[in-house]
Amino acid sequence: MYEREITELQKIIDDSNNIVFFGGAGVSTESGIPDFRSADGLYHQKYRYSPEQVVSHSFFMRYPEVFYEFYKEKMMCLEAKPNAAHKKIAELENAEKLKAVVTQNIDGLHQAAGSKIVYEVHGSIHRNYCMECNKFYDAEYVKSKSGVPYCECGGMIKPDVVLYEEGLDANTIDGAIKSIASADTLIIGGTSLVVYPAAGFIDYFHGKHLVVINKSETGKTVNAELLINAPIGEIMSGITVK
Repeated sequence: MYEREITELQKIIDDSNNIVFFGGAGVSTESGIPDFRSADGLYHQKYRYSPEQVVSHSFFMRYPEVFYEFYKEKMMCLEAKPNAAHKKIAELENAEKLKAVVTQNIDGLHQAAGSKIVYEVHGSIHRNYCMECNKFYDAEYVKSKSGVPYCECGGMIKPDVVLYEEGLDANTIDGAIKSIASADTLIIGGTSLVVYPAAGFIDYFHGKHLVVINKSETGKTVNAELLINAPIGEIMSGITVK
């Protein structure tokens, strides 16, 4: 299945020397991490508050107990392992074909698979800081604490993830945009391209090959040379790195 699409993608990769991968939640759903917008995603489940409310800065500050209950249960999937897509992307970087990963995910699975140049535009669950003294805490510490995690100084710990109402990190944005702008090939995978400003980053691409791999249609119209509506892990696992 998908032999023709994989063959076409292989030709594009073989013709490329500066690939950038831009990915979203669909890259990690094959690792068992729920997304937000698919038919069975978090937005379609019934909670007292909508996920969009819970993961906003104002809600975090006002109701940290409710935030952390949702965050630990639904967003901190520490048992998840990299899937075929993460591994193949890391393999392409190791072969010096792929130069950077720009991800909207916060799960750290690209790094776990071996990717080194990763721009996490929405932050990471693996970085947490005290809001008073800025001391670092890892994800295991945060998840193991009952209720709201606090620093030894008494300050509340906040995940280094970009909540609604918060801005993106300027250095991360700059690195992501520069990578995309200099790429000869941009592979967009596992994203509906409806989350801004991240979805707008792809407008900086002016290279040779544009590929989109996503199970459903994307919200943003892109003039892709190759469009594949399929699970990204299944597609990427068929690629041979030369």
